[in-house]
Amino acid sequence: MRLEGKNVLITGAAGGIGRATALRMAEEGAAVIISDRNTDQGENVVAEIKEQGGRAEFFELDVTREVSVQEAVSFTEKTLGSIDVLFNNAGVGGEEKKLHELSEEEWDTVVDINMKGVFFGIKHAAPVMMKQGKGAIINTSSVLGFKGKKRSGPYNASKGGLVTLTKNAALEYGRYGIRVNAVGPGVIDTPIVKPWREDERKWNIISKANALGRLGQPEEVAEAVLFLASDQASFITGETLMVDGGGLTF
Repeated sequence: MRLEGKNVLITGAAGGIGRATALRMAEEGAAVIISDRNTDQGENVVAEIKEQGGRAEFFELDVTREVSVQEAVSFTEKTLGSIDVLFNNAGVGGEEKKLHELSEEEWDTVVDINMKGVFFGIKHAAPVMMKQGKGAIINTSSVLGFKGKKRSGPYNASKGGLVTLTKNAALEYGRYGIRVNAVGPGVIDTPIVKPWREDERKWNIISKANALGRLGQPEEVAEAVLFLASDQASFITGETLMVDGGGLTF
């Protein structure tokens, strides 16, 4: 049990990669706080974990509001006693538009959720981990944090920013025993790729645009997050582990 006795907070945990990771971490012995804007789906994930004999609670969270993130961290610490792992996973894809077509609101929506939400998570979880003298933070970046894609400006910018923010945090908190890493998913079978699915011609290309020639599954990303959260990655920090089927090589 790689996370036996560990307490975990996951943002964006009601579906997709967040849900898969929550279930996997609970299987490995972690107590998990499921946080998301979607209360119904979030409660369903809690129920799934409890049915499997695990421990989980739900917290309704809006990562764009600092007070909401602060309250989620406080809830986790009070409910579980500590925060050993923070998985900053909440994210959105945004509208597919060229930069000159985007409104300020459309830009801000994506950047606030994908990047500012991670900043809030680190800001409020790091002091708790510093007191403990240990902790692991994992952020969800993307293959599109390393390469461009037309009509995805805010998403590319926010995910690219997370790669460097992860390095910054690793440097700032390493001396306190806190490791900070990221995962870089490729095209994964989650709701965030729904707009791409709607164009059959485009989807046939995008879904196979990697060295393995197939779509990734949330559970495959969950395994990478689990590794980075565990003691098996005890000397790894500041890195982004790509889970893209070789998408960057394609």
